[in-house]
Amino acid sequence: MEYKNTLNLPKTDFPMKAGLPVREPGFLASWQARDLYRLIREKSRGKAGYILHDGPPYANGDIHIGHALNKTLKDIIVKYKTMRGFDSAYVPGWDCHGLPVEHQLFKELKISKHQIPRLEFRKKAHEYALRFVAVQKEEFKRLGVFGDWENPYLTLTADYEEAIASSLATLLENGYIYRGLKPVNWCFKCETALAEAEVEYEERTSPSIFVKFKLDDKEDFQKDTFLVIWTTTPWTLIANVAVAVHPDFIYVYIKTDKGNLILAKGLLDTFLAKAGIEKYELIREIKGVKLEGSGYAHPFGLRQGRVVLADYVSGEEGSGLVHTAPGHGSEDYLTGIKYKLDIIMPVDPKGKFDAGAGEFSGMNVYDANALILEKLQKLGLLLYSGKIAHSYPHCWRCKNPVIFRATKQWFLNIDHSGLRKKLLDAIKDEVTWVPSSGAERISAMVQLRPDWCLSRQRYWGVPIPALICENCREETLDAAVVRRFAGFAAKEGSDTWFSRKIEDFIPPGFRCKCGGDKFTKGSDILDVWFDSGVSHQAVLKKRPGLGGVPCALYLEGSDQHRGWFQSSLIPGVCIDGKPPFKSVLTHGFVVDGEGRKMSKSLGNVISPLEIIKDYGADILRMWVASSDYNEDIRISKEILTRLSEAYRKIRNTARFILSNLYDFDPDTDKLPPRELKKIDQYILTKMGTELLPSLEKSFDSFEFHKAYKLIYNFCNEDLSMYYLDMVKGRLYTCAAKSPERKAAQTALYEILDALSRVMAPILVFTAEEIRQHMPKGKDEAAASVHLLDWPAQNFSYMEEPDFKRFSEMIQLIPDAAKILEEKRQEGLIGSSFDAKIKLLTNNEERCKFLASLKADLCEILKVSLVDIEKTGSSELEIEAAKADGTKCARCWNYKASVGRDKTHPTICEECISAIGEE
Repeated sequence: MEYKNTLNLPKTDFPMKAGLPVREPGFLASWQARDLYRLIREKSRGKAGYILHDGPPYANGDIHIGHALNKTLKDIIVKYKTMRGFDSAYVPGWDCHGLPVEHQLFKELKISKHQIPRLEFRKKAHEYALRFVAVQKEEFKRLGVFGDWENPYLTLTADYEEAIASSLATLLENGYIYRGLKPVNWCFKCETALAEAEVEYEERTSPSIFVKFKLDDKEDFQKDTFLVIWTTTPWTLIANVAVAVHPDFIYVYIKTDKGNLILAKGLLDTFLAKAGIEKYELIREIKGVKLEGSGYAHPFGLRQGRVVLADYVSGEEGSGLVHTAPGHGSEDYLTGIKYKLDIIMPVDPKGKFDAGAGEFSGMNVYDANALILEKLQKLGLLLYSGKIAHSYPHCWRCKNPVIFRATKQWFLNIDHSGLRKKLLDAIKDEVTWVPSSGAERISAMVQLRPDWCLSRQRYWGVPIPALICENCREETLDAAVVRRFAGFAAKEGSDTWFSRKIEDFIPPGFRCKCGGDKFTKGSDILDVWFDSGVSHQAVLKKRPGLGGVPCALYLEGSDQHRGWFQSSLIPGVCIDGKPPFKSVLTHGFVVDGEGRKMSKSLGNVISPLEIIKDYGADILRMWVASSDYNEDIRISKEILTRLSEAYRKIRNTARFILSNLYDFDPDTDKLPPRELKKIDQYILTKMGTELLPSLEKSFDSFEFHKAYKLIYNFCNEDLSMYYLDMVKGRLYTCAAKSPERKAAQTALYEILDALSRVMAPILVFTAEEIRQHMPKGKDEAAASVHLLDWPAQNFSYMEEPDFKRFSEMIQLIPDAAKILEEKRQEGLIGSSFDAKIKLLTNNEERCKFLASLKADLCEILKVSLVDIEKTGSSELEIEAAKADGTKCARCWNYKASVGRDKTHPTICEECISAIGEE
């Protein structure tokens, strides 16, 4: 007679099969049909709030892998906080205005902004942004991200635009906004000013030249004396008005075959080598401060210049004399203000020289470099010309190099009313930064940042409702006008500035400072970073249930220290006197498997949509959770394949447990803790006192890679390698309703109940599938794992001293396995059940403890017999031998009882009993 496991598996399709890409959409459809997010919100109503405020992505294309990383991190946190009993609403948002959308739309239309009327383009931009909001919304939902997708916040809606305008009015009323002529980052391709956050630094090769400027004839210098300047932007020489020296540097005045030259002593040798000057005669040394006020002739004869003092002059490179053009640089500008220098700006919005540049008029500034060098050479003023590779600012949208160009713009004064200090104090004292280095990073940026340029010369965005006086041509921004505009925008949207008559916005009796009462409308729009930066005014303070400011958390990439974190912090402190967030978490960037930045030219871009199609969203989410986001995060097919293997181990663990719970009813079959076997009590205690507290600590500190590792190790090691392997005998050979099998099933049920919950924030689909197939008690009304609470912490089935001793005993398993393998190699045994083990100890207490476990040790060590003896000279010794008795054909254990029953002569008494019960 052949004896097998008498328990029959269910005839239905076996749960937890592979094929996430196929199965996941079904869960999404089910969640949508049940309106799961609404059910979660109802369950959380009235609880303490924990709001993660979404930083809005640009609505200008499909999502990329960085979006997937960011949104998944946010979703993990929101799901975890919800399960921990917080009211954690998540309102997703989109940034719909500005250059990102405008740039993409112009590329699609294949026109420039001068080829289409403003309002016509704005209508197209509105439609374009909404189109990609709809696209990205579905892509984010496919990631398993829960949120108020039917009511997201969009920076183009009328209510949001009203909040933007009202925030601007408040800043005006509080004295933070002014208009000024200052050099700003200017993209001549996009024809607009750019903020610091809209500039990306890329490697660029530029000219590197030394030029001599002829000093005016004076008594202290010989005839034909020249200042030596170094520059990497020859085109800016057109606007030169001064040369800056460091007041404390020592300068040498030397005689050479190329004239009498003045430059910094510390840079002399490097200069001589590059200029090819082999001999020189030192005339004298001069301290920098003594050069102040000296006059010189512009190299092209455009004007007279003079020497000024500046502490920023470097002694590390160049000549120690800095060519100064206040219209082309922030430091130059400040020096120009100090010395009341002219701000020359010969470059138009398209990056071409105007008539003031003489023979270079009409030329692109970069194209003019070669001709400028040629002219300097002809004039005998070019001492050296080479190339230098250096980091140079580029436009974040069109990727072209930018220039510094002095224009009249609207600025937020970062030092008004002590704002800079308030920001630095808030960063230090009122915000928790994760990682903590974020505080230093953003503080350094705020400490050095210039005033915020708020105006843009584009079509698509919220207009700056400025009035231009027809009499004096001055542009004025008045809070009353802005408030009127905000009122109209609340009902009609921001197009109202361009569609309504100007008289609708001007208060009665309003006049310009010059007395003029006739005005035209300004055409600039607000910086898109201001739009998203005031989201705390438009969303957190307006939406019911979000709790106002500050919210619990902002979470974005580390580049947002100079972007959204600053653009939110500044208006927050200006308007509310406090930051809009309590904590800020930043993550690194996604790179390929070799650590390279992703780019289309390298062909290493990996789309999250392709990953989902090939592997499933849960694998993508598992990649996010398993990565240490404090650094750049690598992704490749090899990495995803390894993660798929790890996922399979977790899934197969759950699959095995489910396959042994098909006939388990938690209402009638679950046993109380005292009736479980010791190994069952041990694994549940280990889960309750070690796994769950460690998981909570990892989730609370946002260390999701540690949480992932804890879940994986528990499934792969504690369960698959040990516990599940131990209890197979009980599950397969004990009678279906026997206490032994019910005990194992009770433990499995409790384990899977907890596992499905703790993995739910990460593996959203897998956890739901586990829950669907789990046996449920009559009191479990939850229709989804995502409506359940986090499992209770530290539930204990075993007293701490017993748990500690049991843990030590579990650590013997590898030693026992090693000895059994040696016996197997000797040919003494085949299966481990062919063996018996003897445990020898000289410790009385240990001996008693092991003896109390004798009934469990066979199962734990997977052998037929275990003997314990108090003997020997050490704490513990292990011996193994061939088991006594005969092998049972059903349970494979060697038992003395095999053969005693004539009806079933090949099986043991325990198996005969199990068969009888069945």
